[in-house]
Amino acid sequence: MNATISILAEIPEELHQTLKGYLESHPDWDQDRVFSAALSLFLLQNGESDRRAAQVYLDTLFQRAAG
Repeated sequence: MNATISILAEIPEELHQTLKGYLESHPDWDQDRVFSAALSLFLLQNGESDRRAAQVYLDTLFQRAAG
């Protein structure tokens, strides 16, 4: 079973407003899904070639349930 971890992060207000607008116009996405996709893509693009990060990115992008 895959565990999820809660992270508390501070982001600029402008970024939060943009995220809110995106989520309002894309009801199939939520904040957790956006952050998982963004973080896993960041790790992949910045040299962390771990297959687990790639799998999380693909699962999140295509909304596949982990497990």
